[in-house]
Amino acid sequence: MNQLNIEKLDFAKGGGLLPVIIQDMATDKVLMLGYMNREALEKTLAEKRVTFYSRSKQRLWTKGETSGNFLELKAIAVDCDQDTLLIKAHPIGPVCHTGSDTCFQEENRHKDFIRHLEKVIQDRKANPQEGSYTASLFASGINKVAQKVGEEAVELVIEAKDDNKALFLGEAADLMYHYLVLLTAKGVALDDVVRILEGRHGG
Repeated sequence: MNQLNIEKLDFAKGGGLLPVIIQDMATDKVLMLGYMNREALEKTLAEKRVTFYSRSKQRLWTKGETSGNFLELKAIAVDCDQDTLLIKAHPIGPVCHTGSDTCFQEENRHKDFIRHLEKVIQDRKANPQEGSYTASLFASGINKVAQKVGEEAVELVIEAKDDNKALFLGEAADLMYHYLVLLTAKGVALDDVVRILEGRHGG
């Protein structure tokens, strides 16, 4: 993300307002478009909740101030002309006043759930939470994590010999999850493995 310097922003071009694109930090889905004056931007940065300038009400408006569906600020960037902002946020509930996930009537969900799950696992390692099974695995040490992967692999092989598709898929999911935990425990990412596979792919 580009470094934000408020003093360099070109508020004058838009009559004191900057268009602001809101994007979901987790899914990359564009949620809405709003406008900020300098005061709204400063309030957003200070409170870590997105505040706009309402052109219809002629006042500052914190998204979610009446509905509770706030936008938690995660990252912010400015475009090359210094007159448009990109804000990555975590939405608390639907974004649109109609109840839709986005103001463009799109469903806000992960395009790549495996990558999302990997990020969650990485966060559990960096920020352990009490009661988290994933955090408890990391706390148990690399040998225990590796052992769990082995156990899940064996269980998957056993289910592969039978004809219960639901049980097979359940074990496959368990193995995938513990495999991602092992990768994270070793300090590598799924993309590192993908690059190895790409290197081996002949055509």
